[in-house]
Amino acid sequence: MTEPALHAAHPAPSPGCPPPHPAPRRPTLVLPPGSCDAHCHILGPAAVFPYAPERTFTPLDAPKEQVAALHTHLGLSRAVVVQSSCNGHDHRTLLDALTAGHGRLRGVALIGERTTRAEIEELHRAGVRGFRLNFLPHLRTAPTREEIDSVLERVDGLDWAAELHLTGAEVADHEALVRALPGRVVIDHLARVDLGDGPHSPALRSLRRLLDTGDVWLKVSGVDRVSRQGPPYADAVALAASFVRQAPDRVVWGTDYPHVNIRGAAPDDGLLVDLLADIAPDPAHLRRLMADNPAELFDFPPAPTVPADPHVEQT
Repeated sequence: MTEPALHAAHPAPSPGCPPPHPAPRRPTLVLPPGSCDAHCHILGPAAVFPYAPERTFTPLDAPKEQVAALHTHLGLSRAVVVQSSCNGHDHRTLLDALTAGHGRLRGVALIGERTTRAEIEELHRAGVRGFRLNFLPHLRTAPTREEIDSVLERVDGLDWAAELHLTGAEVADHEALVRALPGRVVIDHLARVDLGDGPHSPALRSLRRLLDTGDVWLKVSGVDRVSRQGPPYADAVALAASFVRQAPDRVVWGTDYPHVNIRGAAPDDGLLVDLLADIAPDPAHLRRLMADNPAELFDFPPAPTVPADPHVEQT
């Protein structure tokens, strides 16, 4: 295939899928050894891994090499790659990335009604340790309880976490469902709560109750999505910090790179890392958030305990 044909194979990106920040800053915050980006996406290249025909949006490519380079720049040594809905139930992109990651990556799958147990076991061997349920209307109609039960039956015995992608109002609506799900449940991106509803909104009260159960985890990622103020997202950072204080052993964080389905320009991922100094100012909490908790949740080997040599330049 010629080079012009390769370029022609890529469909135009949808509105809300901007290019990544052109020059993310190098973070000043020194992250703990074994720090993990617990939520990122690998997309394309579309010429090799075409996007699903039934997708509701089209991103720009963010291939595994691009994502790995960002992690090196940010000081992250591990990552969890979440299957994007634009890839549907075709996990070739994810499997390719996990193979190339040599144990540095874990995955979260999207299990469809036609995904077989054999395919799920292949995903598990490759490093998948969770499945995602999308409730957002711009991605799909909310899964029914029958669909959820079908997924639970097919992943039984693998100890996968259930990741829920929903909006703030839906936290309260689905609180009973979350409580009924077996095993560990992870809620994405601060539940995308509406900060305009105030600190005691039904969504936040429900989310805090769920965290108190001991079985629910929260990704304190997505401050750029939740903030009503813009960078440096002080309102959302304060909310994320409150959850770290509430449940320091059941919070994880991710870049959400490459930031699809957003308003405006993509955030500076270096800034997002530096904001962790305010989200988890206690060094013990920071280590839990970035290293220990993701290792437990996604079945990584224990994070190293020896700090990096301060005389060695971190790349």
